Amino acid sequence: MAQNPKPRSIIESLGEEIVRIITPVSICMFLVVILVSILNNSESSSASFTTIATIAYTEDSSDSFWDKFEGALLNSLVFVAVVTVVTFVLVLLFYLRCTSFLKYYMGFSAFFVLGFMGGEIGLFLNQYFRIPVDCFTFLLVLFNFTVVGVLAVFMSKMAIFVTQGYLVVIGMLVAYWFTLLPEWTTWMLLVAMSLYDLAAVLLPGGPLRLLVELAMARDEDIPALVYEARPVLANDPSPRDNVAQRRLWREPRNVDSVINENSNIGSNVNSSVNPVSGLESNQNESRIVRAEEGQGSRGNSELTAPLIEHRINVQMHLAQQTVETENLVLEGIGLGSSGAIKLGLGDFIFYSVLVGRAAMYDFMTVYACYLAIIAGLGITLVLLAFYQKALPALPVSVLLGVLFYLLTRLLLEAFVVQCSVNLIMF
Repeated sequence: MAQNPKPRSIIESLGEEIVRIITPVSICMFLVVILVSILNNSESSSASFTTIATIAYTEDSSDSFWDKFEGALLNSLVFVAVVTVVTFVLVLLFYLRCTSFLKYYMGFSAFFVLGFMGGEIGLFLNQYFRIPVDCFTFLLVLFNFTVVGVLAVFMSKMAIFVTQGYLVVIGMLVAYWFTLLPEWTTWMLLVAMSLYDLAAVLLPGGPLRLLVELAMARDEDIPALVYEARPVLANDPSPRDNVAQRRLWREPRNVDSVINENSNIGSNVNSSVNPVSGLESNQNESRIVRAEEGQGSRGNSELTAPLIEHRINVQMHLAQQTVETENLVLEGIGLGSSGAIKLGLGDFIFYSVLVGRAAMYDFMTVYACYLAIIAGLGITLVLLAFYQKALPALPVSVLLGVLFYLLTRLLLEAFVVQCSVNLIMF
């Protein structure tokens, strides 16, 4: 007699869910560290340039400590102010239902990042490794790479791993260019953006909170660069009822339409068969609809997110059908409608900037900052499971990363160097 396999514990599912979001973050940080290590000493990539982050103050090595601190603080305030204004404009356009304009604007931004920033970094790498390639071939490969990336992220439904890969590449390219900012400006900008993220998501009038609440009220996706980890599939080999699996890239359906379809299905079945068989068929159709919507059934294959269990029981009766609509709108930066964990691409970028800046000093600081960022991200995911709402992902990880960088550079490095010089093993 065949025995049912032992069900997966919540610890196993929880670990898999965390790995699905930590893996792309780690890959992005690793690629930025490699780029910084290769191109940091390159003369072509060390040229100074002026951006919004350096428009108020240009750091110079001869400046005093206080001048660098004041100038970096002024640069970070200007950058945060510009980001706040742009985010409020995004909220206004989304409120006015200019979704198509926002979509094309984001597509143009992705094209610019992949085509121009990626192309220049490609030239740096080509110059460093001395790869023999003509300009026409380089431009053709770059154009195809850019167009496919824009289509994968915005314009079409490609395989999810292709979309996720291009999102990681976009985060890597932007993060590398942020590492070219002056040192003081970079560190002050990281702290300022983590505080801004905290206020923008949690304050009642914060722009990101307004954007998430508006998207939840309309049951729409936010037109932004957001990485979505695939939900954990808890497979049950039982073939009973033949429940279909949800397509992960399918658009969410309206609650009212689901109720109406269930009512129509139930009425059609009841008019054609006897009450007993009609009830069974109606329940089978209910399971199929729930599986298509990512809800599944308890006895069959189900789509679960162990960090946040928000299952919706659709009670199918001949006279009354009710749906708990509160759980259907639980969607934002933290959680997708399919139960997947969502992480904004800005979090990828600033995590990688912190590690990339640490790589310019020493690899010991890289290890310390990486462990601090991963620990902070794990804490944020636990808080997400506890509060069950969109939370800022930058503050805990970035502040821990900056703290570990300072402790490693000022204390741990001196301790390890003295131990090595005196041939002390520990």
